[in-house]
Amino acid sequence: MPAKFGPAGSSDRFSAECRSSLQLPGWLKAMGLDHFEYQCGRGVRVSDKLAAGLRAKAEEHGISISLHAPYFISLSSVEEEKRDKSIKYITDSADAAKRLGAQRIVIHSGSCAKMTREKALELAKDTLLRARKAAVELGLGDIIFCPETMGKVNQLGDLDEVLELCSLDDSFLPCIDFGHLNARTFGEIKSIDDYARILDAIENKLGADRLKVFHSHFSKIEYTVPGGEKRHLTFADNAGFGPEYEPLMELVAKKQLEPIFICESAGTQDDDALTMKKCYMGYK
Repeated sequence: MPAKFGPAGSSDRFSAECRSSLQLPGWLKAMGLDHFEYQCGRGVRVSDKLAAGLRAKAEEHGISISLHAPYFISLSSVEEEKRDKSIKYITDSADAAKRLGAQRIVIHSGSCAKMTREKALELAKDTLLRARKAAVELGLGDIIFCPETMGKVNQLGDLDEVLELCSLDDSFLPCIDFGHLNARTFGEIKSIDDYARILDAIENKLGADRLKVFHSHFSKIEYTVPGGEKRHLTFADNAGFGPEYEPLMELVAKKQLEPIFICESAGTQDDDALTMKKCYMGYK
């Protein structure tokens, strides 16, 4: 199977031209895309009616779905109550994903606050394992957890930390946000070799099988030094911030990988996802 491409939520153009989210699968199919990521960043509010309708439309048009869990999840909070609530947000997300027919949920890791990164990672590992156990007990064990690499330097979620979280369970897949990684390293992703080092790290830690089907977010992201991520841009923005998608598309095609690429450009996420797909297909 080839890689899949789609947007995070609804683009500005879709929102202006369409009245209902139920039109999104047909819109994406007509564009030539094959996936979208449903956004629950501000909370899990997916009615059974909406879930059933979107699932039916997605199946009709051959569009697969993933779901982004709430942004306020904090696996590493020093407050036990917040970690317990995060587990509930994750299982609620998994339940919504199941009803939508989605297979994957993307999960933010949290921050390091005033603790060491090592301490934050240990808390996050414990929370994520408990969330996985709770999901299995609720009959949601087939939903794949995708911990995400984060863009701000003070956030938990550099590449090594996300791979460590994914090593906790064979079912976990990393969500590699290349824009985030570029932002937190102040523009270090420049060449095909830089991308290759990231993919090699995934394979070395998690194996070739999980590398082949990893989850990904991609966008150009403006960053500051020393903070990291500031804001998402579009592919048309020429402010000097990357990363560039072409070397990654070449590498993924060359290695015959089958990831899902979610474009998170600011308002042009469907058009930019299609640009990535056309580039990838050219290399294929």
